[in-house]
Amino acid sequence: MKGTTTMGIVCQEGVVMATDTRVTMGYTVAHKHGKKVFALDKHLAMTIAGGVADAQNVVEILKANAKLFKMSNNRVMPVGAAARLAANMLFSSRGYGPLMLQALIGGVDDSGAHIYAIDPFGSVTEETCVSTGSGSPVAYGVLEDGYTENMVVKDGVSLVIRAVTSAMKRDAASGDSFDVAVVTKEGYQELNAQEKEAVTASITK
Repeated sequence: MKGTTTMGIVCQEGVVMATDTRVTMGYTVAHKHGKKVFALDKHLAMTIAGGVADAQNVVEILKANAKLFKMSNNRVMPVGAAARLAANMLFSSRGYGPLMLQALIGGVDDSGAHIYAIDPFGSVTEETCVSTGSGSPVAYGVLEDGYTENMVVKDGVSLVIRAVTSAMKRDAASGDSFDVAVVTKEGYQELNAQEKEAVTASITK
């Protein structure tokens, strides 16, 4: 999965994250509906770009640690703690070959809504509007034009769908379809096919 478009934005009520679903192996489309956004917990989401095996391994470790944190502390894992754990895993793997993963971790905790970007060597930065993968240059053109601080989730969903569909049209390694996840205080939710179609239709009118 070396060609991908993923993105996330912080909104008033939470975070909105989106990805395309094309999985590539060189010039071959290996899968048209690959999963690239995951719920780590009810308040926590992660997008992946890079090597599938590395990414899935990190996702499963973070899911397990989010559950352990909740059991041990009787509260959900802070978004920043999940991002730091992922960054530490990537940093510690550098000596014998880095984990090929670029991730976005976003969610809502006691301090509000947050999104963190993590690169394959373990660097971590907090962002409000971010995109990764081969389609990100196209996506940024849409995101930076339309994003405003304190925008509501409904507008954020429309924005990320415009951005991911634009990237899918111009980046050969991104395409086929897309997924959108919203994380608020009410929890993690992915848009279903009908909801995605409705937003897409309203954008193209």
